[in-house]
Amino acid sequence: MKNHTIITFILRGLTDDPQLKVLLSIFLFLTYMLSVTGNLTIITLTLVGPHLKIPMYFFLRNFSFLELAFTTVCIPRFLYSMSTGDCIVTYNACVTQLFFGILFGASEFFLLAAMSYDRYVAICRPLHCTTIMNNRVCNQLLLGCWLCGLMIITPPLGMGLELEFCDSNVIDHLVCDASPMLEITCSDTQFIERMILASAVLALIITLLLVVLSYSYIIRTILRFPSSEQRKKAFSTCSSHMIVISMIYGTCIFIYIKPSAKEGVALNKVVSILATSVAPVMNPFIYTLRNKQVIQAFKDTFKRMALISKV
Repeated sequence: MKNHTIITFILRGLTDDPQLKVLLSIFLFLTYMLSVTGNLTIITLTLVGPHLKIPMYFFLRNFSFLELAFTTVCIPRFLYSMSTGDCIVTYNACVTQLFFGILFGASEFFLLAAMSYDRYVAICRPLHCTTIMNNRVCNQLLLGCWLCGLMIITPPLGMGLELEFCDSNVIDHLVCDASPMLEITCSDTQFIERMILASAVLALIITLLLVVLSYSYIIRTILRFPSSEQRKKAFSTCSSHMIVISMIYGTCIFIYIKPSAKEGVALNKVVSILATSVAPVMNPFIYTLRNKQVIQAFKDTFKRMALISKV
């Protein structure tokens, strides 16, 4: 079966219980719609809001786009499988889902590091903020995040395209993921598994070090502020980003630290649902509810829409 165009896979999903499938479908549909609404709202507000033209909201807009793209890669296909019972996916569709899922996920980690650097510049070097974080630098950082994500996925995916599937075609997961696909291949996967692990660990370590380094300088600078009001305001501007970082890194680390291979599969399914449904829903609310400028931009946009509708 070297001709990959005729290979089809079967996604096992999370459960065979019909009632649980219905509940899970409703839950995922609602969270997906909330995620789409929340992230599109942030994208729209940061595009039209006159007070949201600073680098912080430029990166937030692109982060919302990545969250929206990542959850769209995973959730609609899973909802289709549960609602229709059609769990068959072609080889090309599976590889495409795997590619974009990892690309968006990896780029997200590097974007979080770029956002941390932006917070460092805004708090630690406020007088040079507009010079350091100009439009050109912001666009270069964004391009670098995408290129780093592409570099993470390209080598292992290139080797993965050479794998042969000659025994089982049942993927024990909700979506096409690297680990369950490697379990059913009849090719030698020792080298590619090491490459995947090295790429994942390298991306996590690099971005986490950049985040920790940025926030260590930020916290040290904030603690030197003479006024408690200044310290409170500075911490509030970083708190949303720190909460999101904790959620995303915590989820990813939990996936890779498994108690055992068998239990790891079940845990990965549950964590995958949380990562692709709950986290993308919470992130827009975390940023908006804790950010007065975003809330004000939302109110102003809503007022303009109300005036236009009256006219």
